[in-house]
Amino acid sequence: MIFKIEDVTVYFPYDNIYPEQYEYMVELKRTLDAKGHCLLEMPTGTGKTIALLSLITSYRLSRPDSPIKLVYCTRTVHEMEKTLAELKVLHDYQVLHLGTQAKILAIGLSSRKNLCVNTKVLAAENRDSVDAACRKRTASWVRALSTEKPNIELCDYFENYEKAAENALLPPGVYTLEDLRAFGKNRGWCPYFLARHMVQFANVIVYSYQYLLDPKVAGIISKELQKESVVVFDEAHNIDNVCIEALSVSVRRVTLEGANRNLNKINHEIDRFKANDAGRLLAEYNRLVEGLALRGDLSGGDQWLANPALPHDILKEAVPGNIRRAEHFVHVLRRLLQYLGVRLDTENVEKESPVSFVSSLNSQAGIEQKTLKFCYDRLQSLMLTLEITDTDEFLPIQTVCDFATLVGTYARGFSIIIEPYDERMPHIPDPILQLSCHDASLAIKPVFDRFQSVVITSGTLSPIDLYPRLLSFTPVVSRSFKMSMTRDCICPMVLTRGSDQLPVSTKFDMRSDPGVVRNYGKLLVEMVSIVPDGVVCFFVSYSYMDGIIATWNETGILKEIMQQKLVFIETQDVVETTLALDNYRRACDCGRGAVFFSVARGKVAEGIDFDRHYGRLVVMYGVPFQYTLSKILLARLEYLRDTFQIKEGDFLTFDALRQAAQCVGRVIRSKADYGMMIFADKRYSRHDKRSKLPGWILSHLRDAHLNLSTDMAIHIAREFLRKMAQPYDKTGTMGRKTLLTQEDLEKMAETAVQDMAY
Repeated sequence: MIFKIEDVTVYFPYDNIYPEQYEYMVELKRTLDAKGHCLLEMPTGTGKTIALLSLITSYRLSRPDSPIKLVYCTRTVHEMEKTLAELKVLHDYQVLHLGTQAKILAIGLSSRKNLCVNTKVLAAENRDSVDAACRKRTASWVRALSTEKPNIELCDYFENYEKAAENALLPPGVYTLEDLRAFGKNRGWCPYFLARHMVQFANVIVYSYQYLLDPKVAGIISKELQKESVVVFDEAHNIDNVCIEALSVSVRRVTLEGANRNLNKINHEIDRFKANDAGRLLAEYNRLVEGLALRGDLSGGDQWLANPALPHDILKEAVPGNIRRAEHFVHVLRRLLQYLGVRLDTENVEKESPVSFVSSLNSQAGIEQKTLKFCYDRLQSLMLTLEITDTDEFLPIQTVCDFATLVGTYARGFSIIIEPYDERMPHIPDPILQLSCHDASLAIKPVFDRFQSVVITSGTLSPIDLYPRLLSFTPVVSRSFKMSMTRDCICPMVLTRGSDQLPVSTKFDMRSDPGVVRNYGKLLVEMVSIVPDGVVCFFVSYSYMDGIIATWNETGILKEIMQQKLVFIETQDVVETTLALDNYRRACDCGRGAVFFSVARGKVAEGIDFDRHYGRLVVMYGVPFQYTLSKILLARLEYLRDTFQIKEGDFLTFDALRQAAQCVGRVIRSKADYGMMIFADKRYSRHDKRSKLPGWILSHLRDAHLNLSTDMAIHIAREFLRKMAQPYDKTGTMGRKTLLTQEDLEKMAETAVQDMAY
């Protein structure tokens, strides 16, 4: 359908549109017109992605003189592929109506591991090894050497791509990762470097959060993006955690041992170069004297990760004299490793600010703050001079230089925490030194400053007023949308007690109570006997899930559950979990029905949908608070209280309930879907906890469902499932239209104009 929102003609590839999609587009257009940033909470399963893509691409078509670029950030590769598939449908529709003028270039960009087509490189087991294997075949010095030694193995795809030079271009179209690989194989070009090259020409780029928020990656991939870009962070409820992880570094004993081995190898290489090619080291020294930390014109194969500090915090001056010579720099790093080793030898938890850490480092190891700031760039320069390609081997020394650069650059918003062991396993010594970032606004500030509009959107952004404070920005639009429905297809319930009227909760003093464990088990036994197809259960942690399943097994509850449905369990192993999910789906498909046990902060809670018959009921056992004794969390809470005046309890509750909402939201993925949500913990009946759930869940949570026992919940579930089994009109009647046609939109536009006239 084609309709107008003010002066923009919107091309929408479906015959009907939901009212909330239309409202979402109106708010999005207001944001783009104001050239500002916005926060939009839209219920899951209401077509948020297609609404975003339709409006922004149509907005671009209506302003041919100022074409905007769309940068769409997703959390997982699976979400990236889904977004590009939606965009394909939209692009075909726009080309059908507008012809060639609607053609755009849209690409998905991911790591070498997901884009490489060279089978020998792909044989490496992890991402870092794939990157290193690629470097060994594409670095400029390796290629130069291959002319003298023909037996050196190069990558044919990269060679062909380099030969094509300016002609290596992608024709207009929408390219998923699979399409890029197929195109690369067909032309004989490297899809990874081709996609990297096409970023500057593409109208739409879909990639991971890290490509914009992690300075090490953003400094290479995203530095060419123009200001007239609209950046969308989809599923952005955890964006503050992503920002914090991008600027945090951990150093363990193993890291220091690996870094020492790296320095020995670097020393060996320096001696070799001194004997064979002393000129190279001298040339590097002269370059550093002139203040050129790095050659700006590196070819793609030589590029290393960028500086871990944010762009405006990097010193634009010459490298300090005491680390210009390669051997001097290695000596400084040795002293740094020695100092970190001494600091790790502690029996107590230590916490200090970067300022006091740097001053004690200066007094004890003689390393100044300015020297620390340049560690990462100096290491990068040295690695290029020494022509090192085994980047995966040198990860430990890179981590240490990461740490040094960040600790030397930032005085506020960070803490250094040294823990002699993991509190959950105090008998195993495992010292760890962590540079922990507490201020999420640091990593995202360059994105807000640099781009015209930033859209932060998700199904769970409640309470929406907390995000501008956490990320310190002022949105021009901040709105939470409700879900329009022809029938009440969501049934949330708060279960506070078992059939024996004993309260249930995962509070620390109650969680191991046999009565609570028994009541939780009985709830599931009763539910699996009346709910068809798939049931998903979320627990607060892996250890709690293991304990409760073991108890259920001993008491025979698990056996009762398995008489009704098959049971599958998420583990910390990705391969095992994928297999369990696959078999869970097969059990649901063949009508046997299944139960999936998962963890609220695990892999499944974030990116996996349990739509249709894969999820008819989701049970959230307890409130998924973070581990509240974590020293890093405590330091962050203290920082939030002092800097942003956010109370500890408010933040912990907000964080736990956005996670709970994310878990239960997995069951509704469209309006035709239906599902029940059970919050099994007495704490959910309290208003301060409950009120932080998203509006679209709260609007269906009736007062009568707020304080249920197991037998009452069973009765409500029976009634709900009976009601859902009745046929219904999808478009909606009786004054509640949930599918709008083109005529409906035209009528709405007319009435809006008439209202303005009066």
